[in-house]
Amino acid sequence: MSHPLTEVRLRRGNGRPTFLAFYLPQFHPIPENDEWWGPGFTEWVNVVAARPRFRGHYQPHLPGELGFYDLRLRETRLAQASLAAEHRIDGFCYYHYWFNGRRLLNRPLDEIRRLDEPDLPFCLCWANENWTREWDGMNRSVLLAQQYDEDDDRRHGRWLTEVFADRRYIHVDGRPLFLVYRASLLPDPRRTTDIWRSEATRAGLPEPFLCRVESMLTDRTDPRKLGFDAAVEFQPDWKVLTNFYRKRLGKLLRRMGFNPQEPRDRRLLYTSLASTALGKAVPDWVRFTTVTPSWDNSPRRKRGAFILEQSTPALYGEWLASAAAATPYGLLFINAWNEWGEGCHLEPDRRWGSGYLEAHRQVVDSLVAPAVAHAAPQAG
Repeated sequence: MSHPLTEVRLRRGNGRPTFLAFYLPQFHPIPENDEWWGPGFTEWVNVVAARPRFRGHYQPHLPGELGFYDLRLRETRLAQASLAAEHRIDGFCYYHYWFNGRRLLNRPLDEIRRLDEPDLPFCLCWANENWTREWDGMNRSVLLAQQYDEDDDRRHGRWLTEVFADRRYIHVDGRPLFLVYRASLLPDPRRTTDIWRSEATRAGLPEPFLCRVESMLTDRTDPRKLGFDAAVEFQPDWKVLTNFYRKRLGKLLRRMGFNPQEPRDRRLLYTSLASTALGKAVPDWVRFTTVTPSWDNSPRRKRGAFILEQSTPALYGEWLASAAAATPYGLLFINAWNEWGEGCHLEPDRRWGSGYLEAHRQVVDSLVAPAVAHAAPQAG
C-alpha cells in the first residue's frame, strides 16, 4: 500500500500544500570524493572548516541532536525521517547524481529502497551539473562531466521507472514526480523527456510529471517548451541576489576601488529576499513555490559567497506562512533539509536547536488538511 502523502493534487483546492524538503546525500564517503578531496571526505569537512568572515557572521553551522552523522547508517536515516515527519515535512526530494549510468552518492537511496524504510514519501531531483572543484556546476576545473546522448536517456529512463514503482514515491495527479536541476544543459530536452515518458509507459507506469528547477538565470523560460510539465522555484533566487549586488552596491564599490564582478562575498538581508520572492509575478506556467530557512555557502567558497543575513526561525515561519497561503498548487518545496555546506538546513543546529523545525510545524498546523488523494496511483 502506498503512503497517503505520495498522492498529491496539482491544484490545491481547500487543503494545505504537501511540503517537500530537498535532501543532500553527501554525508558518507565515496571513492570519487576520496580521490578528489582526500580520504574520508564528506560534506562535514567543509562545514567544520568554516569561519566567520565579518562581525556577526554565523559560522560554522554545527549540527545539533543528529550530530555529525553518516548516511550509511540505518539509524541515521530513520532518525532524520522521524524528525521530519514529526515537524510536518511530508517528504524528501533526494538529489540524484547520474553520469551516463554512473551513479554517485547513491548508497542512501539504494538502502532506503532495499530495506523499504523509512516510511517517508520521496521523489528525485537529477543534479545534472558537472562536478567541479568550485562547487558551482560551471565548466572550470571539471572533475566529472555530463555526457548526454539518446542511449543514455533511455538507460536513465529505464532505471527511473524502477524507482517510480516504489510505494513511497510521490505522484502529482497520479504521475511520478521527477525534477531536473539544470534542464537548460540538456542538448535536446524534448528528446530526453519524450524518452522518459515512453519508458515509463513501456513499464506499465503513468507518464512522469516532469519539473525543471528554476536554478540559474538560463532556467527561467516556459518549461512546457522543453517538454516539462511545470517548474520549481529555487531559493535563494540568484537573480535577486545578483541584481541587488550590481544595481545597489556596484556603484559604491567601484568608487571604493573594488571590482563588483569579482566580489569577496555578497550579502543580503533575509527579509529582503523573502519580500522579493513573495512579490514575484505569476508566470503563465505552473511553478511550485520554494522557501529557504537560510543560506550561506561560504564553507564551500573561498571568495564570492552568497550570504543571507539575519535569518531567524520566526522570519522563516512568516515567509512559509505567506507562501503557503498564496500558492494555488498542492506542493511547496523547502531548500533544504540538510545543505550544511551552504548554511541551508532545517535540521537542528547548535545555535537555534530545532527552532526552524518548530516554526515549520507551527505554520503547517495552522493550515487545514493536506491536498492529497488517498488512492494508489493507477498504471497506464
